[in-house]
Amino acid sequence: VQLQASGGGSVQAGASLTLSCAVSGRDDNTHAMGWFRQTTGKEREWVAGIKWDDHVTYYSHFVRGRFTISTDNARNMVVLQMNRLQPDDTAVYYCGAKSGVVTSRPSEYTSWGQGTQVTVSS
Repeated sequence: VQLQASGGGSVQAGASLTLSCAVSGRDDNTHAMGWFRQTTGKEREWVAGIKWDDHVTYYSHFVRGRFTISTDNARNMVVLQMNRLQPDDTAVYYCGAKSGVVTSRPSEYTSWGQGTQVTVSS
């Protein structure tokens, strides 16, 4: 499975951005997708997740109500709509794929995109 993330940029606080993750080579073992983010010197942290089959979504507490994750099954894409961005959202955002259920542990994801930078200024 190959993933390619895109859509990052530099915005001011309160603005919105849409991140996309293009998925190629998805097979029957690719059940769940997650978005993570990472800043320099910190561990990668889970942001949101979704399953391809039932589209049930999961969010970390710090983005719930502001971010929305969705899939476009026909185009094999996972989208993260980010609204009301805050400076603390500044990070490199990664999409990941795994089998089974959505989890928040990066070590359980077997495929990763290259990351896209999101910078939010106050």
